[in-house]
Amino acid sequence: MDTSEWSLVQYRVDDSEKLTVGVSVDGTVVEGPPEIAGASLMEVLGRWDSLAPLLRAWTPSADVVAGARLAPPLTYPGKVICAGANYWDHIAEMGIERPEKLGDPFFFLKPPTTTVTGPGDPVPLPGYPGARVDWEAELAVVIGRGGRDLSPERALDHVAGYLAANDISARDRLRSALPVAEPFTYDWLGHKGQDGFCPLGPGLVPAWQIPDPQNLRIRLSVNGVPKQDSSTAQMMVPVHEVVAAASRLTRLEPGDVILTGTPAGCGIPRGEFLAAGDEVVVEIERIGRLENPVVAS
Repeated sequence: MDTSEWSLVQYRVDDSEKLTVGVSVDGTVVEGPPEIAGASLMEVLGRWDSLAPLLRAWTPSADVVAGARLAPPLTYPGKVICAGANYWDHIAEMGIERPEKLGDPFFFLKPPTTTVTGPGDPVPLPGYPGARVDWEAELAVVIGRGGRDLSPERALDHVAGYLAANDISARDRLRSALPVAEPFTYDWLGHKGQDGFCPLGPGLVPAWQIPDPQNLRIRLSVNGVPKQDSSTAQMMVPVHEVVAAASRLTRLEPGDVILTGTPAGCGIPRGEFLAAGDEVVVEIERIGRLENPVVAS
């Protein structure tokens, strides 16, 4: 077992609903160090400044947890902040001209306790007719040290680690059919915030294992058919600047999650959408594989 790279996970054993923090090594769950025993991952992140040095020096054990089933890695983040339109190849496929100058990212929120799910959890299709549900593979940043108005140069010091994410989107709900006025045309809650619309996982890869978050291959497939295959090098605004920009709007707290945008290969430009029975897989280099089935509501 190669223990040089690992991630922090939450798991259940067999049919139990009790969540336990452990460590995933090569897809195998082993027991974590005693200092985090009995804590949730959110509680671990609340003590990240003191626990990170211990974890960095720790070597995973060979104590395999029998019957472990991965659960959502965070239950639950205080905020899920999402950066929209942050990949050059994605705006190109959407027919958007390359801007001459970039401002801060566009952000929206997902309701954490109802959208966040984990590896193997179902993505429920909306129950209304005509739903057009799309996929978006994304690198997710997890905050370990809180702060406000962070400088871009210091922003990554506040990052505990990274997850894979799927920013599920109901494209049919982007615009309201009967807005009361033009400013209320866009329905971001219906578009991005429906139940189960934020699978995360498989585990939190500590930031020290990812020296360059702008050099990771990011892929997504549906039923084994490749849909997205790009690199985080395609980000318009890099991770450290995304984190800094978010911190200028709201205080970041331990456990907050920031989704950093999706590359080309979404379904909407091709008129392709998810259907019940589909299997969606997000794979990010050095972060892991996040697989979720799609089910009828």
